[in-house]
Amino acid sequence: MGKTLTQKILEDHCDEKDLVPGQIVQCRVDIALGNDVTAPLAIKAFEDLGVKEVFDKEKVVLVPDHFVPNKDIAAATQVKVMREFARRYDVKNYFEVGQMGIEHALLPEKGLVTAGDVVIGADSHTCTYGALGAFATGVGSTDLAAVMATGQCWFRVPETMRFIYYGKLQPWVSGKDLILHTIGDIGVDGALYRAMEFTGEAISALSMDGRFTMANMAIEAGAKNGIFEVDDATQAYLKGRAKNPPRIYHPDKDAEYVEVQEYDVGKIGPQVAFPSLPGNVHPVEEAEDTPIDQVVIGSCTNGRLSDLREVAGILRGKRVHPYVRLIIFPATQEIYLNALREGILEVFVEAGAAVSTPTCGPCLGGHMGILAEGERALATTNRNFPGRMGHPKSEVYLSSPAVAAASAIRGKITHPAQIVGKEEI
Repeated sequence: MGKTLTQKILEDHCDEKDLVPGQIVQCRVDIALGNDVTAPLAIKAFEDLGVKEVFDKEKVVLVPDHFVPNKDIAAATQVKVMREFARRYDVKNYFEVGQMGIEHALLPEKGLVTAGDVVIGADSHTCTYGALGAFATGVGSTDLAAVMATGQCWFRVPETMRFIYYGKLQPWVSGKDLILHTIGDIGVDGALYRAMEFTGEAISALSMDGRFTMANMAIEAGAKNGIFEVDDATQAYLKGRAKNPPRIYHPDKDAEYVEVQEYDVGKIGPQVAFPSLPGNVHPVEEAEDTPIDQVVIGSCTNGRLSDLREVAGILRGKRVHPYVRLIIFPATQEIYLNALREGILEVFVEAGAAVSTPTCGPCLGGHMGILAEGERALATTNRNFPGRMGHPKSEVYLSSPAVAAASAIRGKITHPAQIVGKEEI
């Protein structure tokens, strides 16, 4: 029986052969990642082990991004623990404020993750790196501690679901719409502890940023990982960027999939996830005219340069609705700088948006955009659970950057086609 992408990568990182779904294996890890919420717990567990050094000074990555710039004394203390650990154990990839970015945008940008890697991170959206043809998944802080010490982690080999997307995308439809539609179709537990393997002609035509978005939200369907086959676009992204040579795998023609789903993307329009699940998805038309108090554009899901360019194209020459707070945060310093050089940030400020340094703060309701009771937000982030961005009785809708930008102008959830080309709202 043939093998899937995930099986092949795991097999090449362990001493077992002919892996089958359900098998428990111990794998060598290429990157171990922690942030300011999860790393301090891992650091304590690591030091309790009494080991003298991390398994590889280049392969442990620490990124303070959730509550930074430090929102309070507790947050500052968490980052101090990371900073001192990085200095004590000579961790090469520690990213301080001013150099950091949102971890799942930063690591690919810095070339720290490449095709064929096994990556673990003490953050559920570590699955983002599957866009590069890597096996990447979230783990707990104690697992991270063990990997920092040993360089190995155990996994149960997941079954694989294959998702085939064919046809041509409609205007204003992006990777965010495809993954929202998919999660809405299979449910938030529809891929529970399974690999989601994305393929098809529409995927081949999708940008790398769109692929990062789709892989990022695989966890919202319960998946162990999301993964894409390496193609010319992947290799172009990695060229001159990846620190290590890519290892390229392809699924066998007779690979065994537990389930196959097919979608005609020409029938998928802009999507919106209603409160309070990423799987409560409807076409944007069903949400239109829903008033909103806040729009958040950014995060590890949709804070990349192509996202910001699309938003600027919609906002240019227009104003944010007077009753709406628009918060935009580029995902990394490099993205921020490029947006500055292209005049994108000027468009945002002139439109009435607040532009932030890279941070996860608004996404998880940590700081810089907390919702009050009864308030409603539209966000390009990945989760909309009760209380996710503030008060438990606030509401969060999820959408693409295009829908978010159009909605910020009108003050209500809006299809972008209603805004673009119109001189007045």
